[in-house]
Amino acid sequence: METWLWSLLDTLSLPQYGLSTLFVVAFVSATLLPMGSEAVLFGLVKLNPELFWPAVAVATVGNTLGGAVSWAMGYGAHRAVDRARGSDTHLHALAWLERFGPKACVLSWLPLVGDPLCAVAGWLKFPLLPCMAWMALGKCLRYLVMTAALLWLLPGDWLAR
Repeated sequence: METWLWSLLDTLSLPQYGLSTLFVVAFVSATLLPMGSEAVLFGLVKLNPELFWPAVAVATVGNTLGGAVSWAMGYGAHRAVDRARGSDTHLHALAWLERFGPKACVLSWLPLVGDPLCAVAGWLKFPLLPCMAWMALGKCLRYLVMTAALLWLLPGDWLAR
């Protein structure tokens, strides 16, 4: 079993599979499912340093599209509740979020609250494209800072140890 697992990991780390694997992991991790994509991004870049910028771009796009799915889930939930109640639904506890509008989606990179924030943005019917732009900015900055910091903190071939 261990040999099979290492073989699979070796295959997925190849540049031709690594970027698509990174996209899927980044996409899924931006939904409400508990998953992180930073380790996959770091591992891919550590094994293939020439893929730094393509990997950051792929992770950003995948994570932003996953955030858009969370937005759509929130929007759909709001519409379903509206139909069930026959009137608009308004959550008073989220009034502060409404004040910031789509710009609040720049915080979608935060652990624990970032992914639900995208769903809440959809619930509040914030416009999708501005939300995605702010999500992309926040997520790209997170990937850039985290990957650059890890590469700086863990230089060399520490995986071979």
